[in-house]
Amino acid sequence: MSSLASRHIAIIGAGPAGLIAAEHLALIGHRVDVHERMPTPGRKFLMAGRGGLNLTHSEPLPAFLGRYREAADWLGPAVMQHDPGAVRAWCDGLGQASFVGSSGRVFPEAMKASPLLRAWRMRLEEMGVSLHLRQQWVGWSDDGALMFETPDGRVTTRPDAVLLALGGASWPRLGSDGGWADLLSARGVELVPFSASNCGVETRWSAITQDRFAGAPLKTIALSLGEERVAGEAMIARYGLEGGAVYALAGPIRDALATGQPVTLHLDLKPHRDLADMTAWLGRAKKGQSLTNTLRKAGLTPQAISVLRDAVPDLPRDPGSLARLIKAVPLTVNGQRGLERAISSAGGIARDAVDARFMLSDLPGVFAAGEMLDWDAPTGGYLLQACFATGMAAARGIEAWLAEAD
Repeated sequence: MSSLASRHIAIIGAGPAGLIAAEHLALIGHRVDVHERMPTPGRKFLMAGRGGLNLTHSEPLPAFLGRYREAADWLGPAVMQHDPGAVRAWCDGLGQASFVGSSGRVFPEAMKASPLLRAWRMRLEEMGVSLHLRQQWVGWSDDGALMFETPDGRVTTRPDAVLLALGGASWPRLGSDGGWADLLSARGVELVPFSASNCGVETRWSAITQDRFAGAPLKTIALSLGEERVAGEAMIARYGLEGGAVYALAGPIRDALATGQPVTLHLDLKPHRDLADMTAWLGRAKKGQSLTNTLRKAGLTPQAISVLRDAVPDLPRDPGSLARLIKAVPLTVNGQRGLERAISSAGGIARDAVDARFMLSDLPGVFAAGEMLDWDAPTGGYLLQACFATGMAAARGIEAWLAEAD
């Protein structure tokens, strides 16, 4: 515990960034109140765990940091100070042992978020952290107090420091609707407009593909946009494509669409076969064999064949030309899905609006963390890792700022 005098800290937002900051600040002896507008904490955290809670990733740190693209130099110090090993140790310390999956992703053994969140809430309660639910932050009063609307009316509080951890603008029904942006903009804080990330792309399928194969996976594929190439999986949706390989290219696709020029993804249906091997395989087709059978015997699934035919209705029979198409199916992207179903959002508080301690330059004593900040990352553990890391960095920033004020 710190030797500093105990101070009162208000944290607004009970997601992973806010809760990890609350844990650190309570551990060093401060009185911490967490305010959350939803009826329960961590709703998006729980949603993230429905298919297996991917906490972080085990890849080497240089590659890991590269996933944050242009924000890597900004987030890098925070992630290095609270790295994937620290996240795993924290998870293990809550009695929820973690493991590394075959893809390098890190999960709790229970796979779900709910056991981890229950253990976490119990720890925070034992540490004296107070959780106030159904309290919506509505800004500051004329004399500088934080104001919250609650079922019992408006309440105010005057903490010594504030951490904003209200999330971005994706999946708004879970609580992160970006409604805080107007409050900060009115105070002169520089913001970057929100945009969807880790979202599906829209392309036109035939009625056959839509009706027969919506929801069908395209396994072991690779997607390319210019020089960017991502291996993984995708899933056919009635509107286009979604899934991990698509999400990993969300940023470049968003940038390309913003130019107003046509955007074409290239889909490699057989990334583990080079062009020569694929050409040779197709060249061994029996005389008179239908093209569908040739493609099926080359290892293409019915849904992959349907996607290929939609992209190029008049498929060539020449093995070399057909192999080149299988290795680079052209898919015209007409748009991306919106924030209401995106896994995460880009935009938010501009990097120049916060200092190295994650304090808002225009609002001394007010800090920000998590998806409120303008950074972007693919799924695979990178989103949660940055939320944990920036939450810890902001908590340490509060600690340092209070020490300077003493």
